[in-house]
Amino acid sequence: MNKYTSMLAASMAIALFASCGDYNALLKNPDTDARYEAAKQYFYDGNYNRASTLLLDLIAVNKGTEKGQESLYLLALANFKAKNYDSASEYFKKYYESYPKGYYAEDARLLSGLSLYMNTPEPILDQTDTYKAITEFSNFIEVMPNSKYRNEATDYIFKLQDKLIEKEYAAAKLYYDLGTYFGNCTEGGSNYQACIVTAQNAINDYPYSERREDFAILILRSKFDLAEQSIEAKRAERYQSAAEEYYSFQNEYPESKFMKKADDLFKKAQPYLSVETNNN
Repeated sequence: MNKYTSMLAASMAIALFASCGDYNALLKNPDTDARYEAAKQYFYDGNYNRASTLLLDLIAVNKGTEKGQESLYLLALANFKAKNYDSASEYFKKYYESYPKGYYAEDARLLSGLSLYMNTPEPILDQTDTYKAITEFSNFIEVMPNSKYRNEATDYIFKLQDKLIEKEYAAAKLYYDLGTYFGNCTEGGSNYQACIVTAQNAINDYPYSERREDFAILILRSKFDLAEQSIEAKRAERYQSAAEEYYSFQNEYPESKFMKKADDLFKKAQPYLSVETNNN
């Protein structure tokens, strides 16, 4: 049987199974070529679940062959299109690990990261998948620095980092809003101190974030409010620290939309500040 006759037979088999709707019989068909062609047809018709079932069996049968490569890649792609992003990422990863120089290796690496990206939750939720996606895209850039997808992967990393920044901002803002409430401070400290630490860590981790100014004003406000709520013995020292924060904020954001609020806080603290600080 020549190649043309074989392809024709496979196509006739697909038509037969499709017309009869005998999908279960197709699963049991010993002709792997017919199942392979049927799986591709299901994929192109958008029937990703049936395509996946057939391809899952074929990747073992055709392992190490060109059909094995394509079967594994199509299996990953079928799961991606069906929005089974966890499975898609795993299969794309399995592809580029099994066939590091395969025809689809570059695409598989990018799509593995994209699958994780599509599965990332809202900023307020656990961001484990976000960190995984960043790692996947970072590895992609490291392994394939000259890839045509390099800029695309970099953009996804920035988008993912923005999600992490929003989570940190929400956490810092929550600490600030809780203010003097001590019900959540089971291990000592205060919400204002927690806000300062959270916001400062975010600035250190993401120094070029568009949220930098928002974190900075939270630190400033927290320091002044912490000083105001302090016992007399600590109040002057903490106002001094807040004043230093004010000067740093003023220097970095002279045109800030928060400047009036910062000025008001500084003026309110005047009685507690040393002569040297007032003359700055």
